Amino acid sequence: MSLFCCPLCRAPLVRTDRVYRCRAGHSYDIAAEGHTHLLPVNQKNSKMPGDDKGMAAARSAFLNKDYYAPLRNALQTLAVQLTGDAPCVLDTGCGEGYYTSGIYRALCDAGKQAQMAGTDISKFILKRAAKREKNIEFAVASSYHLPVGDSCIDLLINCFSPLALEEFRRVLKSGGHFVYVVPSERHLWQLKEVLYDVPRPNEVKLTPYEGFRYVQVAQVRDTVRVVGQQDIHALFQMTPYYWKTPKSGAERLSQLQELTTEIAFDIHVFTKE
Repeated sequence: MSLFCCPLCRAPLVRTDRVYRCRAGHSYDIAAEGHTHLLPVNQKNSKMPGDDKGMAAARSAFLNKDYYAPLRNALQTLAVQLTGDAPCVLDTGCGEGYYTSGIYRALCDAGKQAQMAGTDISKFILKRAAKREKNIEFAVASSYHLPVGDSCIDLLINCFSPLALEEFRRVLKSGGHFVYVVPSERHLWQLKEVLYDVPRPNEVKLTPYEGFRYVQVAQVRDTVRVVGQQDIHALFQMTPYYWKTPKSGAERLSQLQELTTEIAFDIHVFTKE
């Protein structure tokens, strides 16, 4: 049985080699890369939602060099600590699957019989995720309309993706955990010093969410040396600054061949009440 349900009738989906199918007869082809498409037309916000092909390639190339390995390692440790012997795990807005696959491998290495799925709204980036790990289910889907049944997920991961709290509450089991990753105050501070005349720290706050109880906030702090203009530009593309940086700042960054910058993440851990 799949972790996914039919986006049209909400019935459970059964996976075969080439297709997902529900008891009502709705079917969804599995692409050659291994992912499926569970995003109905009326849930799209554009013709090609999410990261385009170029951004997906840049993001994947950057993460594959393990610049953000400290965050992946912290998520692996938490996933093992927060789950039982046979957890159902969902990564919403999973991107190219860097963290998804890392968490899955850590759970397997810990002897757990994990069932895991990842969703993202970009079909281009899901192709890369599905190629990365064949034992994880991946589907193009909206975080605001997750193709997952009620109260079936033990651990939900959300890294820098839309905060669809109503859906997260719906799919999590009572006592299940929600892990929410956000940039901390000085994340990429030295990058921002290049981009802006007066860089500003990110806002850091504890926000209680209805139906969830805070468990902890785990901090990840490190320094990375990004070498080569290609990797520097890929990092830039992964940030919201890419869309709102003055031309002069982007030009300064384009002249660099090396950038040493802080990385700082806060991992907010909640349990569903």
